[in-house]
Amino acid sequence: MVQPPLGRATRSVTTASTPRGDIRDASADPFRERSGCRRALSRQILGARFRFESASEALLQQVEAAYGGLPPHRLPTAVPEFRVELRLSPPRLSPGGGEPPPVQTQAGAGWICGVMDASNYVMLAPAQQRALVVASADMLERPYHLRYELIEFAVFTLATRGQGLVPLHGACVGRRGRGVLLLGASGSGKSTLALLALLQGLDFLAEDAVFVQPHAMLATGVANYLHVQADALRFVDAAGARRWIGEAPVIRRRSGMEKFEADLRRGPGRLAAAPLELVGAVLVSARPAANATALLSAVRAADVAARLSADQPYASGQPGWPCFAQRMMAMGVHELRRGKHPRDGVAALRELLGDG
Repeated sequence: MVQPPLGRATRSVTTASTPRGDIRDASADPFRERSGCRRALSRQILGARFRFESASEALLQQVEAAYGGLPPHRLPTAVPEFRVELRLSPPRLSPGGGEPPPVQTQAGAGWICGVMDASNYVMLAPAQQRALVVASADMLERPYHLRYELIEFAVFTLATRGQGLVPLHGACVGRRGRGVLLLGASGSGKSTLALLALLQGLDFLAEDAVFVQPHAMLATGVANYLHVQADALRFVDAAGARRWIGEAPVIRRRSGMEKFEADLRRGPGRLAAAPLELVGAVLVSARPAANATALLSAVRAADVAARLSADQPYASGQPGWPCFAQRMMAMGVHELRRGKHPRDGVAALRELLGDG
């Protein structure tokens, strides 16, 4: 969180009582303590074992869509087991035609909560390694928000707190067990660069969220989906790869940005089979390079800590950050400016990885 490979469910109990499960009369069970017949499946995610339990087959299908078929990463620590219970609540009375409200977070008394509305929320008890995810039936029609803002909230938070990982907003690619972080502001081109790296033979670890074990400097992630804008297709030459992306569903992020959501498990290229040992990081910049043959420039050692903290405000407050930042300063951080084509950036990444 010897483990079963991802993509093979460990099933316990039998099937759910209804196709969508556990929506019951509340008069006899006001706290929903008797949720009916439940099924369980296990997945190895971010170095830990997660056991998902639900009476709703539809919710377990969303878990499978998010975490089935991923490489079973292991970290050099004891493998914890986290338990996530998923419950389906009745449809909201007024779901409306727009996107659901954003998640509001709160913590106290040993709990971490993420609340979208009265019918959609997450409650986590990190010390007990457990979480409860509640989603309304109409959220099944919004799988992007259900997966990323409710289920992923539980999985990522438990894995981070339970294993002392540093959670980074960024991407990571590598080669032969070595990896490089791609950091930078939204819109800087990280996803397009990661896509071209995948298509040019580098191992793909993660596109939006990377988790680092700070003492070993091992990076893990969830390589399930790649999110790229339509204009990224102009950089993709292979017809098969263009078709893979162009036929993918389109999602709309909270910012209003629309992107293809391409399933990496069904596309070309290699997913990193194990955590990658970091050799450095690049801050991806949208600014064009003054010299097309020199896209990389080293960040001064005296500026590395401030640049990293500014780029990762949440991670910089986590317990493992001082160790991570110190190790990263010793490795070196570079700024990567934009060349004539993203493949030029991939060549620069290969240089850092010693894969010339």
